[in-house]
Amino acid sequence: MKKTGFVAYKNIIKRPVRSIALMILAAVLALSVFGGTVIVQALNNGFSSLENRLGADIMVVPYEATTKQELENIVLQGNTGYFYMNGEYLDELSELDGVGQISPQYYLASVKAGCCSIPVQIIGYDPETDFAITPWIKKSSSDEVGYLDVVVGNDLNAFVGDELSFFGVKVNVVAKLDKTGTSYDTQVFTTRETIQTLIEASLNKQLNEYANINSGNVISCILIDVDDTHNVDEVVNDINIHYKKLRAIRTTNMISGISDSLAAVSDIAQIITIVVWVVALGIMIVAFFMMTGERKKEFAVLRAMGASRAKLSTIVLTEGVSLSLIGGLVGVILGLIIIIPFSGYIETKMALPFLLPDAPMIIIAAVGAILLSTFAGALTAGFAAARISRIDTGMILRSGE
Repeated sequence: MKKTGFVAYKNIIKRPVRSIALMILAAVLALSVFGGTVIVQALNNGFSSLENRLGADIMVVPYEATTKQELENIVLQGNTGYFYMNGEYLDELSELDGVGQISPQYYLASVKAGCCSIPVQIIGYDPETDFAITPWIKKSSSDEVGYLDVVVGNDLNAFVGDELSFFGVKVNVVAKLDKTGTSYDTQVFTTRETIQTLIEASLNKQLNEYANINSGNVISCILIDVDDTHNVDEVVNDINIHYKKLRAIRTTNMISGISDSLAAVSDIAQIITIVVWVVALGIMIVAFFMMTGERKKEFAVLRAMGASRAKLSTIVLTEGVSLSLIGGLVGVILGLIIIIPFSGYIETKMALPFLLPDAPMIIIAAVGAILLSTFAGALTAGFAAARISRIDTGMILRSGE
């Protein structure tokens, strides 16, 4: 009697159409599980990265910025834009009760013109007080960012050592951020002194909407971390009541919409995965039942040659597990081909922060998807094997079925 594995292998080869169909079903199962897991995890990673990227309890901006919805477009979506307020507000707000850390930011958008290398959002920060941007930069480079130095986001086509031009001012790329899955990936960062120079250059070239500002005495945004003895909402209300030209916003409120969208996408991904699983599993069960029905005579002959019912069941299980394992591997490979190279496209279409998991997490998701696909194959083959155990060998051989 030939070995069980060899017989199962010969059966797989002898029936290529059936075998390929079962492998495709297994591949669909693995692809749905692996793809859904990685995408949901990437969205969760992106959201966590966005929370850390904001890095403050409160953002204070000119009131007009919130009425035009420019703030969320710049901070959350990475769109270009800018607005300014008097720099004296920074000193005033630093004296408020409850204010712990406080730091300014400066916004400027380059333009599609010969004076600028690329149209991009430029964000300036104060290295002496910043607690939001500096930690991200230090993760990517230990070098200091000096005057006329810039740090570029991961998705920009610029690299360390490159020279860029903004409004006719030459700047040097000294660092490139690691992937964050947020608007950081498409922005340029520089120090307060450099961005003040760039703002002045934009004014000189008449490429700034705020023609009458003093570049040395304006800021775009104030980041505030509330100390441990005060409530964030109290500080927000205090600022909004006493400063009518400003608007204090709790950062968690800014990303509440993204959180809701993330939850909705996660729910949809889970529902799709479950539906695909149920449908594919049902089809596999039907396919295996049809397969055993068509092979009754073959199994009866093997029984007549001395094969036990357990041996026949093992052959069917081996076939099911082998096809599902191969299909699972194919599904995971397809998932990797679809998700990893096109992660930027997926992020753009979803309009949500999207940061792929690290390699160990992807490996765990891949192994899990393959194991689940193989289990599904073993389960459906098990049903078929149970049917085989009830075959009446003598009746089948006499009837010639």
